[in-house]
Amino acid sequence: MFGRSRSWVGGGQGKSKSIHSLDHLKYMYHVLTKNTTVTDHNRNLLVETIRSITEILIWGDQNDSSVFDFFLEKNMFAFFLNILRQKSGRYVCVQLLQTLNILFENISHETSLYYLLSNNHVNSIIVHKFDFSDEEIMAYYISFLKTLSLKLNNHTVHFFYNEHTNDFALYTEAIKFFNHPESMVRIAVRTITLNVYKVSLDNQHMLHYIRDKTAVPYFSNLVWFIGSHVIELDKCVQTDEEHRNRGKLSDLVAEHLDHLHYLNDILIINCEFLNDVLTDHLLNRLFLPLYVYSLVNHEQAKLLPLVPRHATCPSLHLSTKLLSQTEDRKISPQVSLYLLSQVFLIIHYQPLVHSLADVILNGDLSVFSAQAEQDVQKSCLNASVRRFTKPAESLERSLEINRRRGKKKVQKRPNYKNVGEEEEEEKGPEEGMEDSDKAKEIEMVVMEKCKISELSGLTEQNTTDEEKTAAAAAGTEAQRSRPFLDMVYNALDCTMDDYYALFVLCLLYAMSHSKGINPQLLEKIQLPVQEVERTSYSQVLAERLIRVMNQACQPDGKVRLATLELSCLLLKQLVLSGNNCIIKDVHLACLEGAREESVLLLRRFYKGEEIFLDMFEDEYRSMTSKPLNVEYLMMDASILLPPTGTPLTGIDFVKRLPCGDVERTRRAIRVFFMLRSLSLQLQSEPETQLPLTRQEDLIKTDDVLDLNNSDLIACMVVTKDGAQAQRFLAVDVYQMSLVEPETKRLGWGVVKFAGLLQDMQVSGVEDDSRALNIIIHKPTSNPHAKPFPILQANFIFADHIRCIIAKQRLAKGRIQARRMKMQRIAALLDLPVQPSSDVLGFGQGAAASSQHLPFRFYEQSRKGLSDSTVQRSVFASVDKVPGFAVAQCINQHSPSPLSSPSPPSSASGSGSTGHCDSVTASTISTPSAAQSPSVRSGRKGRRRVFSLSEAESRGGHWV
Repeated sequence: MFGRSRSWVGGGQGKSKSIHSLDHLKYMYHVLTKNTTVTDHNRNLLVETIRSITEILIWGDQNDSSVFDFFLEKNMFAFFLNILRQKSGRYVCVQLLQTLNILFENISHETSLYYLLSNNHVNSIIVHKFDFSDEEIMAYYISFLKTLSLKLNNHTVHFFYNEHTNDFALYTEAIKFFNHPESMVRIAVRTITLNVYKVSLDNQHMLHYIRDKTAVPYFSNLVWFIGSHVIELDKCVQTDEEHRNRGKLSDLVAEHLDHLHYLNDILIINCEFLNDVLTDHLLNRLFLPLYVYSLVNHEQAKLLPLVPRHATCPSLHLSTKLLSQTEDRKISPQVSLYLLSQVFLIIHYQPLVHSLADVILNGDLSVFSAQAEQDVQKSCLNASVRRFTKPAESLERSLEINRRRGKKKVQKRPNYKNVGEEEEEEKGPEEGMEDSDKAKEIEMVVMEKCKISELSGLTEQNTTDEEKTAAAAAGTEAQRSRPFLDMVYNALDCTMDDYYALFVLCLLYAMSHSKGINPQLLEKIQLPVQEVERTSYSQVLAERLIRVMNQACQPDGKVRLATLELSCLLLKQLVLSGNNCIIKDVHLACLEGAREESVLLLRRFYKGEEIFLDMFEDEYRSMTSKPLNVEYLMMDASILLPPTGTPLTGIDFVKRLPCGDVERTRRAIRVFFMLRSLSLQLQSEPETQLPLTRQEDLIKTDDVLDLNNSDLIACMVVTKDGAQAQRFLAVDVYQMSLVEPETKRLGWGVVKFAGLLQDMQVSGVEDDSRALNIIIHKPTSNPHAKPFPILQANFIFADHIRCIIAKQRLAKGRIQARRMKMQRIAALLDLPVQPSSDVLGFGQGAAASSQHLPFRFYEQSRKGLSDSTVQRSVFASVDKVPGFAVAQCINQHSPSPLSSPSPPSSASGSGSTGHCDSVTASTISTPSAAQSPSVRSGRKGRRRVFSLSEAESRGGHWV
């Protein structure tokens, strides 16, 4: 221990040369002994001395253990405490707290930590009466407590908790600031309590102290604080219809989320007795009387009674009393639904969430009668009214009373059943009654634990036949009247708007995904359950979800995209059981009707302009890349406000109504995509038409292509940064490619760049008739995002003739590519397809009918480079325009027979001299994904290629 220490001889009063040494610590000790009283003259000296001592202790923890031996021997912590007890001013207090915080943060050895915590000086500093009105002192003090809590373990906890005096200053002083106006202080308090609860699992004495002395007052005050915060949130929602206080509303929602996460953190520690007390307070003082009871309308609320807190059937037996304050302490239904959704998404403690869900799904107003209350009073003599009410005492006073009791009971082990028994004779009648009530309350929490977790029905007791018959009759009536569940279903009506429907859908989604709700409870009313095989579903819910979809397809519908997407998601969970779909034909027919309505809606916005194609593809990319996340949706405070249609609020497009023709078009496109995807999935049909461009079918960089008999244009590519490269320009149906010769095989080329023609911009270069400026933008899923160029360069050709030819082909290629995709969209919308003009040599043959699309597609039948049997002309000239090339490449990706960039067509080009690399004889109305595999499956290692002129006669040859 003392192997690395220095001699203590010498340097007793002289200043050491090294500031990090034992001698310098001795000098600092000498300074403290000479300045025991704080004055204006020595205040700065004492602050610097404390800082120096802290630095030496941190250094000694790593280098010299004799430093802590000297610190402990001289009891130097007593000097710190002496300085605090003097009225030395905020400057000294702040510096002392700051240095202590730094000291405990940087101590790493347990032995050093034991030295600092010995003699109980740290607890004396904790209970010191600081001026907490000073924000800086408050910040350093709570940070000091948080640092100490992080050092708690099975060994160090004994320095803070004194089981003989029943005192735990670190915990009791911290929780007094649970409702501090500064959020960082509240967060620190939560961290401290969680650290204490984790350590208490291995210390029964401390656990009993926390449960018996602090749990009820702390949790009751915490629940009241959360409820008051919720009422403030509700007032903000009701008074902010113009979206002017969204910043404040977002802060209130974030604070409520923090509360729920904190409660969940306590519950997942799995301290059984603490969980029982917390569950009791949350259910009976917050969730049921404030959240759930606010679901009913005001007319029903006047008749809505209160429940005895420890009734055997709290979901059925309610008191007929109604306090005047209850009417004032109600929140709006939309806020209630929103907060309940957050509860089920965040908290998964089974006794709590299952009981809460049971009240929502099986709650009954028909037995809220005086006779029912009398029956409850007979079976529950200690029942107290379940309501949201302020605790009788503040937390600080309750802790002080319990601390005084603890000091009198030195020899007796604290027990939750004998709290207050010894002091009853010494106290007055009022105080003794309060102690008795608290003792009974704690005992009831433990004794009624099983009853809290089984709110769905009456527990088995020694009852008479008449009582059992009455209970059965009450259960039968509950099946007929479920006001909370009825409110949930009725709120799915979107005739006017989807304000309430979105919250209901979120609540149903959260309940179906909650791990704490027993699946049997959801199965009783046929709600969707995760990973459970079933043969039936709730037809009422399915019909209401389909009705929401129908409303979304109306031209004047007020259903937001988030509501529609959530409806589709819930319907899939409802009717899909494993790999089977159990939806009834009548519901499937209604769904198909909604899908057809979406097609008709999109037809109203179908245009031949370029922007429609861009929106169509952008919305598809956005929908597939960013599916709806309900957890994130329920963090957004903006949905609490009435739906708005202006983008000026900054609300995401899917969470508000459209504004203007462009946004209405985007909405109609997204509705079409959602219902089409849902219809195909429920019918177990694959998607063969979307997206319009599949990445696996496009030419990619480093693909090796056969360029024999192909028309290429040589050019010099000069990028924006000045780099130059010699390339050959080739134009495909959908892409333009820059290739360079392949060194190993004559006539083959390697792709160095490939980009979509539809995203290309071509312009001339001033003062140079041989050059073109070409910009190709990257496709984006955000219509408001700034286009990002993936290629921006000047193309310099040999002469102006080749430059003009290249510009003409690129421009016409872009027009043709976009036109073909617009025709595919028209086919999806069952619109008549107009034959395209003879662009790029794609003339319509006489055999082509109006039902066939006037273009070809190449099937993804690429093989690996190692396959020596692949020999084909990938850039064969297939038209009358010089320099045009049709891309057919060898790719290392595995073939995907179901994917194609465009539907098949039987159009034949009269002037074709090359070959098309896929079958082109199928029609739009009956696209078959199996045609291409059937062509290739004839002989292994070979592929049948059809020329355009041979498509009708099924001609072709093997290559």
